[in-house]
Amino acid sequence: MSNSTTNSTNLTNDPSGKGLSYKDAGVDIDAGDALVERIKPLAKKTMREGVLAGIGGFGALFEVPKRYKEPVLVSGTDGVGTKLKLAFEWQIHDTVGQDLVAMSVNDILVQGAEPLFFLDYFACGHLSVDVAATVVGGIAKGCELAGCALIGGETAEMPGMYPDGEYDLAGFAVGVVEKSKIITGKTILPGDVVIGLASSGAHSNGYSLIRKIIDVSGVSRSFEIGGRPLEEVVMTPTKIYVKPVLELINKINVKGMAHITGGGLLENIPRVLPDNVQAVLHQDAWEMPELFKWLAKAGKVDAQEMHRVFNCGIGLVIVLSKEEAETAIQFLKTQNIDCLQIGQIVARPNGAHQTVVI
Repeated sequence: MSNSTTNSTNLTNDPSGKGLSYKDAGVDIDAGDALVERIKPLAKKTMREGVLAGIGGFGALFEVPKRYKEPVLVSGTDGVGTKLKLAFEWQIHDTVGQDLVAMSVNDILVQGAEPLFFLDYFACGHLSVDVAATVVGGIAKGCELAGCALIGGETAEMPGMYPDGEYDLAGFAVGVVEKSKIITGKTILPGDVVIGLASSGAHSNGYSLIRKIIDVSGVSRSFEIGGRPLEEVVMTPTKIYVKPVLELINKINVKGMAHITGGGLLENIPRVLPDNVQAVLHQDAWEMPELFKWLAKAGKVDAQEMHRVFNCGIGLVIVLSKEEAETAIQFLKTQNIDCLQIGQIVARPNGAHQTVVI
């Protein structure tokens, strides 16, 4: 009875005399269907062994590769953060998808896990098929770089939830590692060394501060940093380290790894260190990229804050024995990864921080 009454009232108040549709409420089912068709060939490029059913079903099916004797699943989830605000403002949507993938796959990588598959969540107030397809194109590219399948996801059009032209992203990665090969950091000892793998830029962290600095400095998107436009430097996607680092793990004994995300160098490296050791990093061991030099100068950001907020040019840290450091560095360079020794592990003084930059 109540449903019938409600429908009758709505029709009476509708000046056109026609019944209401989902599209009248702001949700375009046809646009959603069109997006799915645009996504399917992008996802197909990422397919790999183990995929039993992907895009289109209620759930995606994946079989753990049989080469694993004692497989342990490792999962991670993340977003892109306020870097998206610059994507909206500058209409740059082709890179944030790779950022989304990188933030999760690099996280599970540090435990020695091979990423198997990825799912994305795209939410907006009004669905632009072109924008969404561009974003998902970046996600597919990131999955290809990580060697994982884009196996499913969700597109949510929610009128009134987001301003026009804006959207939000979340991503979910699942990987696998042999139980006996999980990297925990427990074997790290004084005398071990720290090598740093170069970042491609600010990755996806610290963008609230980056946006603030851009605002107070008054520079335009075409302002040049190191000979490149600000918009290009700032929107460079997060580097995905998966394939070369997985190869490295099979060659040498990697004791610990840290993905340098929110919290910078000072707060991420301690997450893999035993309580009794300290990582001492030497700032003069690597050249800080021009972006971070500009941020520090334009925002008058002190060195401690820079190292707590940004990766400062180091996107991933690996801890291993001194004897294997040079082998690791030379191998990674053959994989087009710039890296070098940036510090060492020492006994931790009483009450001292677990990571210091000197």
